[in-house]
Amino acid sequence: MTLTTTFKLLKAEKACESGYKKLRKNLKGIEINEPINLLTILESNGFDDALWALRATEQNCDRIARLMAVDFAESVLHIWTAQYPNDNRPALAIQAARNFANGLITRQNLVAAARAARAAWDAAWDATRAAARDAWDAAGDAAWDAEREKQITIFKSYLQPEEK
Repeated sequence: MTLTTTFKLLKAEKACESGYKKLRKNLKGIEINEPINLLTILESNGFDDALWALRATEQNCDRIARLMAVDFAESVLHIWTAQYPNDNRPALAIQAARNFANGLITRQNLVAAARAARAAWDAAWDATRAAARDAWDAAGDAAWDAEREKQITIFKSYLQPEEK
């Protein structure tokens, strides 16, 4: 799906001044109400600004934003399952979020799944905090960069123009 915004919408949603100025500079000649593809923002300003711009799209992007978030979470689920192979609550919460985005379950079902996932997180937090800190120190930057690249790929996959 092609998602677009405008300089007017970005301003109305209070885009950060530096990101807005950078985009204006890189897109000289674009009028304030002229559509800007979010993939153009990705190229111009980077992933953080393009992801932020989801809040200022001309199209309703709630479903796509939810599905992207689900894909982002799912891409790191293996970290949880490696540590807790018998605890599928986070996986169930991810599936519930996907089902909600696709209109297959109610908000109440989604909330229940999120609570279960939160309970799993709370139970594991103290046990894994020290190990996570050590792992982050050892591989954090490389892992962050790799995960960021996965997120950009996911983002792009949702925003490719539809074939006619």
